[in-house]
Amino acid sequence: MRIAIRVDASRQIGTGHLRRCLSIAEALTTLGAEVRFVIRRLDEVGQAAFGASAFPVDWLSAPDGDRAPTRPDAPSHLEWAGVDQATDGADTVESLRAWGPVLVIVDHYAFDARWHDQVRDGLACRMMAIDDLADRPLAVDPLLNANLADHAQTYAGRLKAGTRVLGGPRFAILGEAYRSQPPYAFSPVVRSLGVFMGGTDPDGASARVLRDVRRAGFAGPVEIVSTSGNPYLPDLSAVCGADAAATLTLDLPDLAAFYARHDLQIGGGGTANYERCRIGAPGIAITLAANQLAVVPQLAALGALRVARLEDGPDWPGLRDAPLLADAVRALIADPAARRDMSEKGRALVDGRGTERIALCLMASTLKVRPAKLDDGEMLHAWRDHPQTRAVSGNSAPIPLNGHMDWLARKLDDAGCRLFVAEIGGTAVGSIRFDRQLNEAWEVSLYLDPDLTGLGLGRYLLQAGERAMCAEIGEPISFSASVMPGNEASARLFTNAGYSGGPLRYAKQVAEQKSEP
Repeated sequence: MRIAIRVDASRQIGTGHLRRCLSIAEALTTLGAEVRFVIRRLDEVGQAAFGASAFPVDWLSAPDGDRAPTRPDAPSHLEWAGVDQATDGADTVESLRAWGPVLVIVDHYAFDARWHDQVRDGLACRMMAIDDLADRPLAVDPLLNANLADHAQTYAGRLKAGTRVLGGPRFAILGEAYRSQPPYAFSPVVRSLGVFMGGTDPDGASARVLRDVRRAGFAGPVEIVSTSGNPYLPDLSAVCGADAAATLTLDLPDLAAFYARHDLQIGGGGTANYERCRIGAPGIAITLAANQLAVVPQLAALGALRVARLEDGPDWPGLRDAPLLADAVRALIADPAARRDMSEKGRALVDGRGTERIALCLMASTLKVRPAKLDDGEMLHAWRDHPQTRAVSGNSAPIPLNGHMDWLARKLDDAGCRLFVAEIGGTAVGSIRFDRQLNEAWEVSLYLDPDLTGLGLGRYLLQAGERAMCAEIGEPISFSASVMPGNEASARLFTNAGYSGGPLRYAKQVAEQKSEP
């Protein structure tokens, strides 16, 4: 499955969009996809941020002029692209035509539905967008917005009916390191601080943060993380060199361990806040760009971070009552209970599986089933005994593990039962079982890993299970299914798969396919 990613990085855009796309690319590759990037040479930041990545990349030519031409109906961030939409769309199609992707992921505020339609038609592919702003029409399916919001209302009139929205922090785009990194170990005393203001350090904010930390009276170690693409790097290096307790770290492959080793973090208002939440790092966010207003106020309202402003920073509506950074640092150093509360709320909000969910959703059509085996028992039990699964099952009582293992052994030996495990690229995502009834129909029971619901995997699981049964048992074959009252999702699943009946009992006949003479 070939998937292309169209994204840019520059002094104006920053590096966050590219960083999160690299995380998605890694997850897709793990599942067996081929991934290729398309990036325009806007300045030196893009190439520095892409670094030594192993992914193939098509570098689009640098813009001829200083900025993209504008028109009244252009996206508000069109200048970020450096060229007009039609030119970029044509360049993107030309760069990918021979490679032939089945899906293009675009993470760019400069492009709207016209670009999506142009590239989709030119490559005969599907289109997905990553967005935070909801400020323009989008012609994609699915859409990814990991921020907290009522996405149906936010995108009303900007998406086609039926578009799947992967929305909220359960889809936070984090690198693989955030799955395995041990969380921050809470300390009532702030022993050190971490600072990451983004890969391009907008307006040289890192140096001003260090200044305000010292104004707050904190004299301990401060680690500032940045990148070689930071245009303010010479000044920042000088500032850190003049402070014996400050260190400057450049070009970390990921920030998971950095977040875990400091008792208080200070960062920009972008999606890096979800990384801090996952690690449980108490943090203060400073909003440096308008698009960060889609992240900071919502996380602050949940108590997952504190907001502050630089004395000489932007004056954002809605954040004008935020304390100055020095005051916020002083208050949190003196309040260990507040820091512990932030740590716990952040960890509860972001589980680290967001990137995996995105990749599995995009690769759903590659789902395959294999016969279950006894070694699958503990995994199947964890899924089946989950409260979310039990709530829509005929038996909603808790299931002891030993009882489940005995049941599994019997089912595997039962000639009237076929039990399968579903996988996408080697990742187990669900289970489907067929039990032969007295009328010779095969009763279908299926469930997904409860952490992977809402990704559109159910229909592929059902289709793969039916194909496996037809291949083994032969055709014609009859299937039946029961649905618990109120389980509308399962009712839609069977109806859309060609089952008749309802609302509680469904049936489907697969006729014998006659070969052409």
